[in-house]
Amino acid sequence: MRIVGAVLEDDRAGRPAGAMAQLAVCELDLEDPRSGEIRVAIDAAGVCHSDLSVVDGNRPRPLPMLLGHEGTGLVDMVGSDVDDIRPGQRVVMTFLPRCGQCAGCGSGGRVPCEQGTAANSAGELMGGGTRLSRFGRPIRHHLGVSAFATHAVVDRRSVVPVDDDIPPAVAALLGCAVLTGGGAVLNSGRPQSGESVVVVGLGGVGMAATITALALGHEVIAVDNLEAKLELARDLGAAQAVSPARALASGIRAPVVIEAAGHPRAFETAFAMTAPGGRMVTVGLPAPSAIATVSPLLITAEARTIAGSYLGSAVPNRDIPEFVRLWRDGLLPVERLVTSEIGLDQINDAMGDLAGGRTVRQIVRTG
Repeated sequence: MRIVGAVLEDDRAGRPAGAMAQLAVCELDLEDPRSGEIRVAIDAAGVCHSDLSVVDGNRPRPLPMLLGHEGTGLVDMVGSDVDDIRPGQRVVMTFLPRCGQCAGCGSGGRVPCEQGTAANSAGELMGGGTRLSRFGRPIRHHLGVSAFATHAVVDRRSVVPVDDDIPPAVAALLGCAVLTGGGAVLNSGRPQSGESVVVVGLGGVGMAATITALALGHEVIAVDNLEAKLELARDLGAAQAVSPARALASGIRAPVVIEAAGHPRAFETAFAMTAPGGRMVTVGLPAPSAIATVSPLLITAEARTIAGSYLGSAVPNRDIPEFVRLWRDGLLPVERLVTSEIGLDQINDAMGDLAGGRTVRQIVRTG
């Protein structure tokens, strides 16, 4: 079928140094789903730093590629061997499918799936190859999803069915921001009763960590350089919302610290704010060349732990229902993370706004 999507072309040779690439919103051809795959009519997709990092070149991917990895929509076709999902059902799209058989899948979410990681790195689906093309030329899939489009063919293992009454913007954010930020709290930080939580970096992932820690009954100290984001954190219930400089000058420390900015200075700030015996969890994705400096002596002498957490160490089929429950109970105001809703034709402006720190989560509405 013919669809419309936002494609990143390989234009590096003709682009001025330091200039951000532009996505081309264009028509493409999408194959029908193969065995074990489904087709989704997408109606909402979140604009995330993982998309921006491909556009600005910090995270190289095979090109051309249809971007977007945080989305939701209604299933409108299923391939053979898919018998547990039906057309018309709402699904949350997740960017790290799990084969269920490798050592990573046996880690309970702590380690990514080997097969899913390999497919994502190649810009392919779990079944191999691509289902997208333009003028006969293959177009790569972004993290098995490619949600900046009207439709997507994805592996069945890349979606989690949810109830129809969940608003599209909420469902979309469950697939990345909430799984990553909320999962960092739920699965990796695991604050105990009475423990406070520091969140460093208040983008979509950091805000999701904030509301998850609050939903679980913990005091939250939110840290960011931008006052608008600090104000939102206060409105959401953070006990304190301060700049990194103020946090360090005040000597604020906590047993659980979530680093969600993806920047080496944020990593260093998060480590400095980790109390003796505490756990620092890093979910941010810095540039591959980024270097942070911490004291090995303090790790040993103060028994601090630093843990990486990809996708919040989540198992989507296990964790998304828990986040839905918290949302239904009125404890997880995911809607508050949405800065604006935009059309697909505004995607390049959205990338600029994200790069400038002016948004938490923008939702692209394609349905």
